[in-house]
Amino acid sequence: MIKYAIECRNLTKAFGAFTAVDSLNLRIRKDEIFGFIGPNGAGKTTAIRMICGVLSPSAGTALVDEIDVVKNPEEVKQKIGYMAQNFILYGDLTTYENLDFYGTIYGLSQSQRKQRIKEVLELVKLQDFENYLANELSGGMKNRLSLANALLHEPKILILDEPTAGIDPPLRRTFWQFFRELNAKGTTILVTTHYLDEAKHCDRLGLISNGNLIAEGSPTEIVRKVHNGDLVQVTVRESEQDLRNILVDIDEIKEILFFRDIEPRGCQTHFVVENADSDLPKIQKLLYSYSIDVLTAGKVSISMEDAFIKLMAEGS
Repeated sequence: MIKYAIECRNLTKAFGAFTAVDSLNLRIRKDEIFGFIGPNGAGKTTAIRMICGVLSPSAGTALVDEIDVVKNPEEVKQKIGYMAQNFILYGDLTTYENLDFYGTIYGLSQSQRKQRIKEVLELVKLQDFENYLANELSGGMKNRLSLANALLHEPKILILDEPTAGIDPPLRRTFWQFFRELNAKGTTILVTTHYLDEAKHCDRLGLISNGNLIAEGSPTEIVRKVHNGDLVQVTVRESEQDLRNILVDIDEIKEILFFRDIEPRGCQTHFVVENADSDLPKIQKLLYSYSIDVLTAGKVSISMEDAFIKLMAEGS
């Protein structure tokens, strides 16, 4: 039986008449990076806070390392490292004092705290700022301190809510490199982001809109959901009608999207196949057998942004 790091079962949160998260069902495997993708206000943070045991659900539940969040929220908090979207550490304490305080809450001994604080500060490159008040740190440094705090007790499940929001691109790349290194060592990571270019770093994604999970899968699978397959473009030196008569009878073609005339003579078409790598060579071979002069043929790349916009529009 597969054991999941996080499992949501009809997880719901309503604030009066407004439903922020609506019957979320989700399974996140151990040792994977799972990304919640969605616009601001989609329900990502509310879902995260329920999974962490910070916010009580209106209905349903979540299991973290097979522990029921509703029944045992404090036990769940010991299992996870949580980096909130907003800076929640103490501004009037130094970097070291913040980590020492939270290390006590996590149950670390004095010697354990000393060792772990040294390690996490080196990891996030804040070792030269341990005596600075948290309020004296820049925004990027505060993010790094929040991450260090989440890692202090060496959790196997790391939950990050918009960890790269508001920081510059070089630091975003540094964060994601670090996340991948942690994941390679066995840490399960659940991360929310509205930066679509960060989706490629995740093993699987969940697209959220208006509190609903509208799509789930690997980045490649998410893109393929736009047309329920791969999009292909073919240009030939024949008329539209000649090409159309052949294409409509090809089993590998799931849907013909459009034709466009190419001057001085020819046409271009876009159609959908199950798998371009295996289906397109068969289609080209068949076109050649009908003496169709194929000028170009290839898979059309769809960006994550295009997929996101289309799937969000369909899910709204």
